[in-house]
Amino acid sequence: MKTDELKVANMKCNGCASTIIKELMKIDGVSDVTVDKENDTVAISHNEVERKVLTAALLHLGYPEATEKNGLLLQLKSMQSCVIGKINAN
Repeated sequence: MKTDELKVANMKCNGCASTIIKELMKIDGVSDVTVDKENDTVAISHNEVERKVLTAALLHLGYPEATEKNGLLLQLKSMQSCVIGKINAN
C-alpha cells in the first residue's frame, strides 16, 4: 500500500471534498482518499496506481495540482464539481 499526497488548486468547500473523494474512489486500486481543505491537499492510499492517473483524474474534475496553471476553465469546472458535491452530500 502506498499513499500519495497531492496539493491541489480550486478546493473551496465540503462539496469539493465530497466530489474528489467520490470520484477518486472509483479508480481501481484506490483504497482511501482523505481531503484536507485547510492545506489544499488530497491523500490517496492505493495499490501502485500511477501518479499521472491520479493527477489526471483530479485535473478532469477541475482540481489540478497546485503546480499547474489554473485557468478560468478549470476554475469553472471546479465550481461545477463543488455544486454537484454539495448536492450529493445532502
